[in-house]
Amino acid sequence: MKPVAQIVAVDDDQQVLNFLKNTLESKGYEVRATTSPKSALAMVEQKVPDLLITDLNMPNTDGFEVLRTQRSRFPGLRILVISGHMHSDLLEAASLLGATATLEKPVSGEALLTAVRDVIGK
Repeated sequence: MKPVAQIVAVDDDQQVLNFLKNTLESKGYEVRATTSPKSALAMVEQKVPDLLITDLNMPNTDGFEVLRTQRSRFPGLRILVISGHMHSDLLEAASLLGATATLEKPVSGEALLTAVRDVIGK
């Protein structure tokens, strides 16, 4: 039996977070979810997941800080960035900081699952 992929998801919008968690868990992924970037960083420290999903635009610690911190501590960690404010320069900046892939909100369940499968498969 194939092991279940573990995912940490962080988004300051609880509705988006619920969507991510429910969609991914419906396909058998194990998801630890939080609205707090600092809490997400602690979750990764506690047990490094197969994938970190982060929003870019969050109060206090934003997705860029999450990217920088995790990329320096865990160079092999796959990171999927999701944001509703994706301009080409932000996409490029996220990629330069180590995002494995990016998605623009609103995201469909199908697009999310495809991106997650692609990123985890890398």
